Amino acid sequence: MTFAEEIPSVRVRAPGKINVYLEVGALQGDGYHELATAFQAVSLYEDVVATAAEGFSMTVSGTVDLDGVPTDERNLALRAAMLLAEETGYEGGVHLDVYKQVPVAGGMGGGSADAAAALLACDALWDTRLTGQELHRLAARLGADVPFALKGGTAVGTGRGDVLNPALARGRFDWVLVTSDEGVSTPKVYGELDAHRERHKVDIGPVVQRPSVDPEVLHALRAGDAAMLAAALRNDLQVATLRLRPDLAAVLEHGEAAGALAGIVSGSGPTLAFLCGSAEHALELLTDLETAGFPALHVHGPVPGARVVG
Repeated sequence: MTFAEEIPSVRVRAPGKINVYLEVGALQGDGYHELATAFQAVSLYEDVVATAAEGFSMTVSGTVDLDGVPTDERNLALRAAMLLAEETGYEGGVHLDVYKQVPVAGGMGGGSADAAAALLACDALWDTRLTGQELHRLAARLGADVPFALKGGTAVGTGRGDVLNPALARGRFDWVLVTSDEGVSTPKVYGELDAHRERHKVDIGPVVQRPSVDPEVLHALRAGDAAMLAAALRNDLQVATLRLRPDLAAVLEHGEAAGALAGIVSGSGPTLAFLCGSAEHALELLTDLETAGFPALHVHGPVPGARVVG
């Protein structure tokens, strides 16, 4: 009897993320940008159940709008499973049941969390026993945010965001997220950022080739000081996202006027993240935003990365 027959399914939970700092370097000749980012994994999760099967297939359900989520090889989770099988010589297949709670195309790495969860679930299901380093290498081939979804916690990402170094974070940081039914294309956001920089190059000046994370961000995380972190939040993509989605600016203003320590676009957006001073403060802000008609969620971080559960 094979390991997959003894344990016919494995459930893995992986978190979404917030980029508390994101500096984007100049456009490179290959069309990509160097990044320097500080990730924080937060308590909004994707669940993936991997079940032994002859071929590769998947279904998707969840609490978020699933329009446009593919269930074929375009889906990062299915590609993760197929990559693992190819790399390890596994000759069977898998069926993935993906339950999504992270907004689709929302700038919180939901698809990357699915891929990380699929890697870990299939590794356990198939008993392929890859090391953490080997899983990280495969994750990096799937996308820049996938390695962090495996790792979780708080980390600094450089290169294209996939070169990770752990960052010490004490205590708990409370966030209120405002989600949007309409996603934003990450490539379009980067394209708009490049166009914005070209239009305003006289005022902006030269863009750095090798960005780095502001030490004040790391100090704030180490101190567990939400007010200090609020003062250091940065997202270079925010100007481009707000140009593509100008309606988000009013939501940011509302949240900050309602008492958030700071508001920021999460990644490429359109999800907005408001940092709060405490869980009680977050619940007050959540109530205010929902009363104003904005769909909101309370989450906290940092939380662990992809884990086998249940």
